[in-house]
Amino acid sequence: MHTPVTIIGAGLGGLTLARVLHVHGIPSEVYETEASPTSRLQGGMLDIHDYNGQLAIEAAGLMDEFRGIILEGRQALRVLDFDGSVLFERGDDGTGGRPEAQRGDLRRMLLDSLPEGTVRWGHKVVGARTLGDGRHEVTFADGGTVVTGLLVGADGAWSRVRPLLTDAVPEYSGTSIIETYLYEADTRHTAVAKTVGGGSMFGAGTTAGQSINAHRESGDTLHAYVELTKPLDWFDDIDFADAEAAKARIAAEFDGWTPELTALITESDGAPIHRPAFALPSGCRWERVPGVTLLGDAAHLALANGEGANLAMLDGAELGKALAARPDDVEAALAEYELAMFVRSETPVQEDFLIESIFGDEVPERLLAMFENAQRKS
Repeated sequence: MHTPVTIIGAGLGGLTLARVLHVHGIPSEVYETEASPTSRLQGGMLDIHDYNGQLAIEAAGLMDEFRGIILEGRQALRVLDFDGSVLFERGDDGTGGRPEAQRGDLRRMLLDSLPEGTVRWGHKVVGARTLGDGRHEVTFADGGTVVTGLLVGADGAWSRVRPLLTDAVPEYSGTSIIETYLYEADTRHTAVAKTVGGGSMFGAGTTAGQSINAHRESGDTLHAYVELTKPLDWFDDIDFADAEAAKARIAAEFDGWTPELTALITESDGAPIHRPAFALPSGCRWERVPGVTLLGDAAHLALANGEGANLAMLDGAELGKALAARPDDVEAALAEYELAMFVRSETPVQEDFLIESIFGDEVPERLLAMFENAQRKS
């Protein structure tokens, strides 16, 4: 390929694409809104699966580096009923196929593997337009532009590249996630730390779409994800700048739950963070448009199910391999990639496989009922 691939977005998917292209000697330019690699907290912990995310890391030639950032012991799992009783518990013996790593460490690993200057920081995209002959022009907030013969939108849920391909836009799912953080957990939040355990904890309620979940992250931090099924205007009535009032309002929805679980809300160090869950329409596809494609959430934003980051990285790896295999026929490479990506994103991991990969073959009836409720809700 004679010109660099232009990638919009320096998330895990876009950086995986840039890395795989680099491995194959293909240059790329990545444009990112953030001012620097450290300008924003990069989210929490991710389990990287052996059937998708790890395949992408292997294609990027970074398995040794990945092993160096795995958080040992974090595949341990506890599932608690709302009253605190243990429904399921498993330790981490190091043999599981879903090792955990911090999203920020994964991103840093990918950034460090790229030639200096590959990522152009502080470039917020405000629009893109087709020029014809497979060329596109991208416009930035500062008025600058770039023209490219191959444009890849890796710019997430609210992609500025997506309108070149489809009119589809994300819609609110009816469910939101409230994030909280508890720092120095083993000394300042002892009871909660014991409840969460050494890895991940899932707190199951009796109502679908209502749960309290947490990860033990690096630095003795507990990161909680509280799921609530409510309309957006319900959250509009909460002043999240008033930390104590917001915590009390969210915790009130879990009346009757054990205090060791609700403390993940009430003992939060700082204000809760509201994350509405949006998704693209199921089966979102588009006709082939020369010179442009999408990956990750820009292509197939779905509700959180543990697969999003893994699929974004696999998209990036598969696109990079397709372009490397057909350097003289970019359109054939893009068509091949998109067809496989559509099928992959429309074929969710089978529930039986997912349950077995997480829990093994002895799943309590209470958990099976919980998964069935979640499936009906989705």
